[in-house]
Amino acid sequence: MKFLSNVVMASVIMLALTGAVHATDIKIGFVNVATILEKAPQAEMAKVALEKEFSPRLKRLLASQKEIKKLDEKIARDAKLMSQSEARRLQRDVLEKKRALKRDQEEFREDSNLRRNEELGKLQRLVFEAIKGLSEAEKYDLVLHDGVVFASTSVDITDKVQQRLSSLK
Repeated sequence: MKFLSNVVMASVIMLALTGAVHATDIKIGFVNVATILEKAPQAEMAKVALEKEFSPRLKRLLASQKEIKKLDEKIARDAKLMSQSEARRLQRDVLEKKRALKRDQEEFREDSNLRRNEELGKLQRLVFEAIKGLSEAEKYDLVLHDGVVFASTSVDITDKVQQRLSSLK
């Protein structure tokens, strides 16, 4: 369905352009947004900020995993030397720690995904503003992105948008 709507949209654009080409020159550009999102300096800055923000929690999760592993090893190694009540108490303790770790891991995953999506949204808005600003400054009549099957290098303005983003740091 999406492919069909892209084909229809492309056909309408081509028909409109065919009639207009005779009257005036049209300046068309193409932007590879995925490349820009991957290479933008703001993307790297966001990645570093997210790592810094979530690093302490990740370290705590890893420490909890190690602690649980040590307790599991202790139970396996020393269970025969412990009283039944002591072994049961230790097993309950490990089970509670595993449940808490699972909850903490899920919260960590949700929080990090939420923050990553927030940062991606900011970056997408910034990229859109850079594309729009460049398009207006260089007087493009039409700038395309996703859904383009082919774009020659003569209409690809991805590098120009990338440079514009670099200047916005």
